[in-house]
Amino acid sequence: MSLTKPIYKLYEWHLKRNLDKNKIPKHVAIIMDGNRRYARLIGSKDPTIGHKKGVKTLEKLLDWCIELGIKIVTVYAFSTENFKRPKHEVKKLMKLFEENFKRIKTDKKIHKNKIRVKAIGKLELLPKNLRKAIKEAEEATKHYKERLLNVAIGYDGRQEIVDAVKKIAKKVKEGKLSLNEINEEVVDKHLYTAEVEDPQLIIRTSGEERLSGFLLWQSSYSELYFCDSLWPEFRKVDFLRAIRSYQQRERRFGR
Repeated sequence: MSLTKPIYKLYEWHLKRNLDKNKIPKHVAIIMDGNRRYARLIGSKDPTIGHKKGVKTLEKLLDWCIELGIKIVTVYAFSTENFKRPKHEVKKLMKLFEENFKRIKTDKKIHKNKIRVKAIGKLELLPKNLRKAIKEAEEATKHYKERLLNVAIGYDGRQEIVDAVKKIAKKVKEGKLSLNEINEEVVDKHLYTAEVEDPQLIIRTSGEERLSGFLLWQSSYSELYFCDSLWPEFRKVDFLRAIRSYQQRERRFGR
């Protein structure tokens, strides 16, 4: 019998035991990178295999967040740039997203833990059936206030800011807002994540060290953590290490 699993369980226990319960971030954001590389690594020519395994990892991540008391999770699922991938791959991904949003309506774990699910991004770019599944998932969970899962899909941080500027400009044009009234709070209220606290911690898997347009406005004072594990292989140990790293940092917010 391999000793690896018991050793990791012991390490998980050690990491969790030494976390400061008073310094757990309220909002954690994840760039779920490495799904396609994982598929290639296991010898599959179908990138969707990696994404399917990645969905299982996301389900486990939600369990870990509930366990630690993290209230808001935002995940980067699909960017506007990802539409440039091969058409057959994008089509399979859209179908996978549709299937999983449909599952949310009756998912016992979602409803037991009162998780509100919200999609953020240029949703009009998504296929009609996927948009319908998203709307139904959001409708089924809209009354929950305990926890929030934001799924960034068809998302780009620059476009989010452009869209916010357009909404504000429209209000100025209509006389509902004056130029002098425009400030950070006004911009924040017109983002896809309006009224949601900025993430304290952003984690990116797969070894890449960049945000790739993720939450550009909201990440001004977020702590960044980069992990070498590919997203489908992301473990609880990796997550606890990220939380530990966050707690070891001195957050000064420019002061």
